[in-house]
Amino acid sequence: MDKHRADDYNKEKVCYGLTQTDTAREPEITERGTCMRHLIDPLDFSKQEVLELLDVADDIAADRFRYAEVCHGKKLATLFYEPSTRTRLSFEAAMLNMGGSVLGFSSADSSSAAKGESVADTIRVISCYADICAMRHPKEGAPLVASRFSKIPVINAGDGGHQHPTQTLTDLMTIRKRCGRLSDLTIGLCGDLKFGRTVHSLIKSLARFEGIRFVMISPEELRIPDYIREEVLHAKGIPFEEVETMEEVMPKLDILYMTRVQRERFFNEEDYIRLKDTYILDCEKLRTAKPEMSILHPLPRVNEIAGEVDNDPRAAYFEQAQNGVYVRMALIMKLLGLKL
Repeated sequence: MDKHRADDYNKEKVCYGLTQTDTAREPEITERGTCMRHLIDPLDFSKQEVLELLDVADDIAADRFRYAEVCHGKKLATLFYEPSTRTRLSFEAAMLNMGGSVLGFSSADSSSAAKGESVADTIRVISCYADICAMRHPKEGAPLVASRFSKIPVINAGDGGHQHPTQTLTDLMTIRKRCGRLSDLTIGLCGDLKFGRTVHSLIKSLARFEGIRFVMISPEELRIPDYIREEVLHAKGIPFEEVETMEEVMPKLDILYMTRVQRERFFNEEDYIRLKDTYILDCEKLRTAKPEMSILHPLPRVNEIAGEVDNDPRAAYFEQAQNGVYVRMALIMKLLGLKL
C-alpha cells in the first residue's frame, strides 16, 4: 500500500472510533496462482469451500477495514441486463470496500445488447477491461454461456427464474449467524416457489446439510418446479411437505423465507393479479411462531411482509442485505485468488 492510500485508510479507521494501534499493522495481501473458476451454480463450490467462504465473510463483518486494500488495482465489471438494486449495488460496494474499482451497465438498453450484440461477444470484450465480472440476465443459462467465452471469472448474479448463487451464500451466512448452524433446521419457503430463483438455489445448497426439512408454502400454481422436486429433494431423500397456508405450519419453523410473486415472470397479467396477494405476513400470523425463528426475504418486497413486522426481532431481511456485501467481498477475493 502506498503512503497516501495508507494515510487515508488510517484516517477512515480513526473516524470509526478505532485507535492508531488498531491500524498500525497493515494486512499483507497475497495473490495465489490458481486455475480460473466461475460461480454459475450454487453447487460449483463444495460444501467445505462454502463454509470456508462464510468464515471469511464473518471475518470481514467483524473488521472490514482489514480488507480495505485487498483488491487495489482490480476491476469488477457489473453486466446487469435486468434491473437490480441490492445485488448490483452490493457487488459494487463489495469491490469498493476492498479498494478496487467498478465499471459496467445497469440495463440491457444501455449496452450494446440493444444493438444485437451477443453475450459471447460482450464477455470477450469485457475480459479486456476487467479482472472479474458479475452478470444478471433474464435468460436462463446466459452467465453459463458467458463463462465459456470469458477470460475472467464470471459470477452469476441471477439468470431468469433459474439460479441466484450469491443470494444463496448471503442466505446461508444469515441463517448460520442467526441459528448458529446450517443443519437440523426446518425451513419454510413461502410465496413464488415456481419462478423464485433464490428459492431454487437455496434448496440445492441446504440439501447438502444434515437434518434439513423443507415446508413449501404456495398456491398450487406456484409450487416448486419438477426438476427441483425430483433431482434434489427426492434424489437426496430430503423430507418436505407442501401446504397452502403458513398458519398451519408456523409453529414448527426455524426459518421462514418469504418471497414476492414476481410480475416479470408471468406471461398472463390476470394470473399475476390473482396470486400476488396470496401470502401477507403480519404480526398476527407470527403469534404462533417460535420466539427464535428468523424471517428472511431476498428483497425487494412489495406487500408480502407488513411494515409492522420490521420491528419484530425475528425480522432478519435487512441484516441479510448487509451480509450480502460481506459475502460478495469474500467471493471476489476467492475467485481472484486473493487472501490476507
